[in-house]
Amino acid sequence: MKYFALLLPFFLLPFFPLLGQGSPLPTDETDGYDLLRRLTLRYGYDGFERPATDLSLRPTNRAGLVRLAKTFRARYGESMSKTDKYRLQRFFDDNNEWLALEPFAEEEDSDQAAFWIGDDFALKSAANALHEKRQPIANLFYATPAHFLEVNRPDFYLRLNPLIDLRYGKQQNDSEDSFFNRRGLKLRAGIDDRIFFNFEILETQAGLPDYVRQFRNRFDALPGAGFLKNYTLDLVNVQRGTDYLNGQGYVSADLTKHVGARLGYGRHFIGDGERSLLLSDFSNNYPYLELNWRIWKFHYRNLFAELTAGPQMTVPTGLPLTKKYLAAHHLSINLGDRLTFGLFEAVVMNRENGFDLAYLNPIILYRTIEQSVGSPDNAIVGLTGRYRTPFRVEVYGQFVLDEFKFDELFVERRGWWANKFGYQLGARYADAFGVDQLDLIVERNLVRPFTYSHRGLSNYTHFAMPLAHPLGANFKEVLVGFDYRPLPRLQLRTRLYVIDQGEGTDELVVGENLNRSSNDREMNFGNEIGQGINYTNSLLSVTASYELKPNLWLEGMFLSRNKDSDLAARDLETTVVNLGIRWNVARQRYEF
Repeated sequence: MKYFALLLPFFLLPFFPLLGQGSPLPTDETDGYDLLRRLTLRYGYDGFERPATDLSLRPTNRAGLVRLAKTFRARYGESMSKTDKYRLQRFFDDNNEWLALEPFAEEEDSDQAAFWIGDDFALKSAANALHEKRQPIANLFYATPAHFLEVNRPDFYLRLNPLIDLRYGKQQNDSEDSFFNRRGLKLRAGIDDRIFFNFEILETQAGLPDYVRQFRNRFDALPGAGFLKNYTLDLVNVQRGTDYLNGQGYVSADLTKHVGARLGYGRHFIGDGERSLLLSDFSNNYPYLELNWRIWKFHYRNLFAELTAGPQMTVPTGLPLTKKYLAAHHLSINLGDRLTFGLFEAVVMNRENGFDLAYLNPIILYRTIEQSVGSPDNAIVGLTGRYRTPFRVEVYGQFVLDEFKFDELFVERRGWWANKFGYQLGARYADAFGVDQLDLIVERNLVRPFTYSHRGLSNYTHFAMPLAHPLGANFKEVLVGFDYRPLPRLQLRTRLYVIDQGEGTDELVVGENLNRSSNDREMNFGNEIGQGINYTNSLLSVTASYELKPNLWLEGMFLSRNKDSDLAARDLETTVVNLGIRWNVARQRYEF
């Protein structure tokens, strides 16, 4: 019975007209999100009603993204650069089941159904394809450029693609080589323009950089991974490697024209920057129920998820891992054509009898519910905002508040342990300094000690990894990056992270490790960012990617990381150079 309320929306589906949610673009497929963010900065919303779909809430439905892309192409296609046209074409090829959509109109129509409603929707989408007609291989495969197997029927569509990510390289000052081998499949489909589902599974074997192995050994976990196994392969000089199998998927449908529901297993990201202080895709996948309400200038998202408390076990025991639960809301509001403002709240709870049904209330402001149930839970609130200037520059930010005491924060300011908050400030610049395709980003993140932590199992983590920023808490970070496409098929990406953080030990709890109870803190006052064993860390990542065929990339990567700690034994210098092939799958990055 405790799961009945979570599944109730799907039991009611047959009694509602299902119209507008569609299938989402996965969180890790950042190329599509980056393209639309760039075009939004470049052209704005001049001449058409600004859509309610918020690009900062990932995953976001493909239909709305395709419609926005078609609007930019219809209005500005003649003046676009060759590279932008190429990228748009690739985006349309990847999402061609939605090509029957019309661009946004000058009059307000952003609340119309996200996709064309009709008996032959899939066939009309294929007929509106923007690529040249081609002969399928063996009359079956690659009927369109981006999809291995594609089916378009009046009441059904399907897209099936293989996933491959092979990399090999050298690591300086390390006895092992760099190696990454991922293989899998992904499938998405729609039935009757009403029900949509997605499935993806990946098998991974990796020889990891030394600092990532340290993270794995400390937390018994890896970003984007679940149960881990040891792996060795003498052929590529990997003795301390990792092997894991992981997947994600969902079934999605619509309750009304503006309200959609999704039941799945995956991750989310909330924010406009490279990092998020609210909810990121750093940790492992989790089972979730997601509700989206999109109307007029509002996009409201409810998220209910089951999380795993504590570190991942390296040896299967046959017993289920300890569970905890997340309930979160985010409301974004478009204020005019340039400003977006958002409210966020989340509660992580640990109950012996499962999810507390009081938190199924979809209305924002959980503090009142906490008080009514005598809650011992971990609640955080946050603000988000972004402003698009007339100069192709977007400024954005986040503020997260866990706990605070007014006198200690604003009057006495003695470093009280429970003044727990963080902020993010950033800017993004499209066609920087007049250089076509040069996009810059600058971002600063700061989180005080003990933010996200809790006295029990209700810390803001999943599989022992942070649900927000990869560094947890007790840190300051500045990142500078650029993306440049000198040729339509060639992409250059550079990121520089400069980090200042304090670490603890088994005996010393200083607030950076969210898995340690805040009750074990060393002191109540005098807590400042960087306390404990302080270190500075600079990480430089440079990637060059060339698209040989649609979604088939030849890539080279250089990574340099230099950790300088007050405790010499924790100093670590890492240099990695590798080369590989990536096909239909997002690159796994370990930038922390």
